[in-house]
Amino acid sequence: MTRFPDDFLWGVSTASYQIEGAVREDGRGTSIWDTFSHTPGRVANGDTGDVACDHYHRYREDIALMAELGVDAYRFSTAWPRIQPSGRGAPNGPGLDFYERLVDGLLDAGIQPWLCLYHWDLPQSLEDREGWRNRDTAHRFAEYAFHVHARLGDRVRHFVPFNEPAVFTILGYGEGIHAPGVRSREALFEAMHHVNLAHGEAVRVLRGEDDTLSIGAINALNPLHPVTDDERDIQAADYADALNNRAHADPMFLGHYPAPLAREFANLIEPDDMGIIHQRLDFFGLNHYNRSRIRHDPGARFGYRFESPAPGKPTTGMGWEISPESFHEQLLDIHQRYNAPPIYVTENGAGFEETPGPDGMVDDGRRVSYLGNYLAAMADAMAQGADVRGYFVWSLLDNFEWSLGYAKRFGLVHVDYASRTRTPKRSFRFYQEVVANHRLPRG
Repeated sequence: MTRFPDDFLWGVSTASYQIEGAVREDGRGTSIWDTFSHTPGRVANGDTGDVACDHYHRYREDIALMAELGVDAYRFSTAWPRIQPSGRGAPNGPGLDFYERLVDGLLDAGIQPWLCLYHWDLPQSLEDREGWRNRDTAHRFAEYAFHVHARLGDRVRHFVPFNEPAVFTILGYGEGIHAPGVRSREALFEAMHHVNLAHGEAVRVLRGEDDTLSIGAINALNPLHPVTDDERDIQAADYADALNNRAHADPMFLGHYPAPLAREFANLIEPDDMGIIHQRLDFFGLNHYNRSRIRHDPGARFGYRFESPAPGKPTTGMGWEISPESFHEQLLDIHQRYNAPPIYVTENGAGFEETPGPDGMVDDGRRVSYLGNYLAAMADAMAQGADVRGYFVWSLLDNFEWSLGYAKRFGLVHVDYASRTRTPKRSFRFYQEVVANHRLPRG
C-alpha cells in the first residue's frame, strides 16, 4: 500500500488572474493579460479573466472548500497590478487589504498560505516600457516584493518569486502565443535573464527583511526525449531541455546557465549578475504535467519542434501525454542535478473537457486515475531517495486556462461560469481521502 509520511504537506494551487476576476475594482491596474485577452483572436472564444471564478468576492467560500478538502496549505499568487497598479510607487491599500483578508481567512482555517509573487500578470504600464525585456523591471519587481512582505510577512512564511518563468517567457516573448504576444528570439533571452535577475533581487529583499522565511523557486520541468536516435534529434532535445527546463533552474540553484545556452546570454550578463541570481533557496518547487518528444527542425524558431505523443499513449484533454514514469524520472533528476534539495510538487494535475451529469455532479474518473498514478510514481521516487516534502494539486477550481479560455478544466471543484456555483467533483473526494489518510485509497 502506498503511504506517505505523517508530516507530508498536502495542498492545492491557483493563480490570481485565472480565478480572481474583479479586474477593475479597488484600484487594480491593467495587466498584460487584460490587454491580451481583450485583443481579438488571442484567446479561444474571446474569453477573458474579467470575472473568472469571482474569487475576489467568493474567497471565503473557496477557503471553506479547502477546509472541507482537509489540505494543509494553499499556494496562491498576488496580482502585481492589484498591489502596484502601474508597477511602481506606493502600494494600493485596497489591493493589499484583499490579500490580508485572504491570508487571515486561511490561517483561521488552519491552512498555511504559500505566496507566489508573480503568476504572469505583469502590469501593462511596465510592458509599455518593454516589460521583461527591460532590465529595470527586475528592480521594480524587488520593490513590489518588499511591499508584499511589509504587509503580509508576519503571517506568510513561504514565498516564491515566480511561477514557471520559462513558460511565460517562451510563450510570451519567444512564441507570442501568450501575453504580451511578442515573437522574438532576442526578446526571449532578454526576458529570461531579467526574470532571473528579478528572482535574485526579490530573494535578497525578502532575506534582508526576515532571514527565517522559507523561500523557494518554482520551475515547470518535464522530460524532453528525442523522437529518434538520430544525432540531430538528440542535440535538438538537449537544446530544448536547456531552454525549457534549465534556463532558470540552473542559474537559480547552480549559479550558471546551461552550456547549450551560454552564447545566448553572454552579452546580457553584467558583473555580479550571476551572484545576484544564485541566492540561497530552501526548496525546489516542481510543476509537472507530462513528457514531450522532440524532433530536430531547422526551420523552427529554436531549431526543434514538439512531436505528438507516442502512438498508443493516453493523453489528457490538453493533448499531453500521460506518463507517470516521467514524473518519477523528473523527481530523481532534480534530486541528482540540484544536489538533493527538498522538493515540493507545487503543481500537478490534468485538464479535460467536462460537463456535469444529470445529477449535477462531475464523475471525473480520468482525473482520479491520473492523480492516483502520479502520486504512486512520486512515492516510488521518494523510496529511491528523492526528498519530496509536499504535493499541491493544480487546481482547486476550474479556471481561465490562458489562451485556451474556459474550455479546459483542471479543477477538483467544478465551476459553473454562468452562476459561479462551485461543485466538488469525484476527484475532490478522492484527494480528500488521500489527505486524510496519507495514503492512496485501496483499489
